[in-house]
Amino acid sequence: MENELTLKRFTDVRRELGYTQADFAKLLGVSNTTADIERGRTKLSGKVVAELLRQFKINPLWLFGESEQQYLETSNTSVIPKVVTVDSSDNDNMVLVNAKAAAGYPQNIQDTSWYKQLPAFDLPIPEFRNATYRGFQVEGDSMLPNLKPGEWVLAKAVEHIDDVSPNKMYVVVLQDAVLVKKIEKKPNSNNITLVSLNETYPPYEIKPFQIQEIWQVGSKITFGEDATTEKGLLKELMASMDELKNQINKQAAS
Repeated sequence: MENELTLKRFTDVRRELGYTQADFAKLLGVSNTTADIERGRTKLSGKVVAELLRQFKINPLWLFGESEQQYLETSNTSVIPKVVTVDSSDNDNMVLVNAKAAAGYPQNIQDTSWYKQLPAFDLPIPEFRNATYRGFQVEGDSMLPNLKPGEWVLAKAVEHIDDVSPNKMYVVVLQDAVLVKKIEKKPNSNNITLVSLNETYPPYEIKPFQIQEIWQVGSKITFGEDATTEKGLLKELMASMDELKNQINKQAAS
């Protein structure tokens, strides 16, 4: 029989992640429910321990009471873009994800054919050659006053959760949503806190494994009336690029 600490920790993980015994069993490949494991009637199998590590980064040594570190390093969580599209010269394109497309983005994040329906622009500006950028349309009012619903942000791919800074804004692609937020990491906690600028929205915590991609917001674009055509959109994009280029140059100089 497992020791009581292991059973308690297993049960605590399930509750902390917000799963019922039946849902948790389905995720871990256990028949019916995790109730028998939690009561100590069924042995905690190696397969279940492996799934806890693979899906939720739970440290097996912590589970068995031999470590106080519940999660293995967040650095194992890859947040780099899952798909990058290129133009005919093999340079990265900037894909634009509008609010409607954002609804399907998390589910289609690895589907290269899905990206082909989105407008994409070649960016003939040297500063954009050494990084991947994507445009996202802002939905909702959680980032007021800085970002209004319907505005766009141009954001640069982030490789690592450890690279985020509490002073910047990010597009965070979760398993079921695309959000624009500030990101805070508390010391001694593996959780990530997502913070809205609009104070009517309280901050909330998520686990690193829930994040698929992170993009650092570089500038915003408010498209005018003439941006309804691709040509108008491109014109405004270029103006925004110049603004972003100035920002990059200022940062380099400071």
